[in-house]
Amino acid sequence: MIGILESILFAVGEEGLDANQIANILEIDEEEVLNLINDLYDNYNKEDRGINIKKLGNKYKLVTKEINKDYIKKLGVEITNNLSEAALETLAIIAYNEPITRLQIDEIRGINSSQMIRNLIAKGLVLRDGKSDLPGKPTLYRTTDYFLDYFNLSSKDDLPEIDEIEFEVLEDDDLYKSKYKEV
Repeated sequence: MIGILESILFAVGEEGLDANQIANILEIDEEEVLNLINDLYDNYNKEDRGINIKKLGNKYKLVTKEINKDYIKKLGVEITNNLSEAALETLAIIAYNEPITRLQIDEIRGINSSQMIRNLIAKGLVLRDGKSDLPGKPTLYRTTDYFLDYFNLSSKDDLPEIDEIEFEVLEDDDLYKSKYKEV
């Protein structure tokens, strides 16, 4: 059975399969699927293996081990993060605040994000997720499973914690003082 699991995961490639899909294909229950996945993981976790099984989003996929990325680059396979700083900023805002409207994203960024959101949708990292109850019923946006896969995350819980930002409280008279001198 473990060989069949390995074969079907290899065959679907980037798409991956969730536990329910695997159970249906192998005609076993999900608990047995999880046991097979753990066995396959243990098999791949050995030092001399070049691939591993990972759960990204809710799908299981065969992935190359990070340690081998320099050799893969020699094949001409590009492993890069081709997102601009603005795209990453917009994506982070969506990921940490989803579901979120474009106007809310704009307020956080301080700039119109319409084009950036369209680009992220085109890349498959963000999707429209219904309408808000706010006036005008604006569209809500959220990240996709591909977002989790792209950033090698099992779930949104794997996102790094945002440190609390401490703001300096200014006294009223501080507002009228300047560190600059008139010349």
